[in-house]
Amino acid sequence: MKGTMSAEHLNKELLETAPRSHQRGITANPSPGKSSLASDEALAISKHFSQYLQPQIALTDEYKQEVYNLRHQVYCEELHYEDEKSDHLECDEFDERAIHCCIRHLGSAQLAGTVRLITANNNSELLPLQEFCSTALTHADLHPQRFLPRQICEISRLAVPAAFRKRQTDQFAGVATGAINESTFSVQELRFFPYIAISLYMAAIAMTYKTRRFHTFVMMEPRLARSLNFVGIHFQPIGPCIEYHGKRAPYYIDSRTIKSELSPGYRKLLAIVQTALFSH
Repeated sequence: MKGTMSAEHLNKELLETAPRSHQRGITANPSPGKSSLASDEALAISKHFSQYLQPQIALTDEYKQEVYNLRHQVYCEELHYEDEKSDHLECDEFDERAIHCCIRHLGSAQLAGTVRLITANNNSELLPLQEFCSTALTHADLHPQRFLPRQICEISRLAVPAAFRKRQTDQFAGVATGAINESTFSVQELRFFPYIAISLYMAAIAMTYKTRRFHTFVMMEPRLARSLNFVGIHFQPIGPCIEYHGKRAPYYIDSRTIKSELSPGYRKLLAIVQTALFSH
């Protein structure tokens, strides 16, 4: 079981989209009329988001195979968290009771990212962090067992492929991975790439609302939790860091609190993602 991708690969995206007041450590919403440039950028991105990126629920076997293939590309081929599989599909026993979301780049029809929300229907169906990281769940009041099975979920397997993570600025920073080819993606489209990771979190949040599973858990690196905190998604640590595919800790959030903590730009982005996922 892996939670989200490494903070090394997501921190930059999240920090680039964070309001500057949040980056200074202020987690409250900016005062009216004092929105930061980054928050204004989030509003601008939200306005045109649907022109370039389309969030989707993977309901068919064909779509799920596409998701598993992307996960294999990221987790097995790029990050080498798992051995490569002969069928190029990365999947496990939790996928059968998970809701799979992906974000598709409309210009190329490629998947730009994916995330899943693992559910439970009875006490015998444990979340991955219960099954594999139970010793790290030390917060008695926010343990998954404190809630009904149908009230809990776990965000897992967030993946963004390298083509949608790299930056044109990589070549100037001396990064060996190289730059995105502008013949593939326009300058306007490149502006949206830092928002793919945060949009996947918005999709996961939207899925908790749709299923009314508001008690949300995740195993992730503390640095990633801090980065999410910058954009107004305040996960609470519920146990110590352990060695689990790197240093990770369990976190909890009641997703009903998120909307009030987001700045207007991110609330707009969440609304757009919700509409795209569930309007059909």
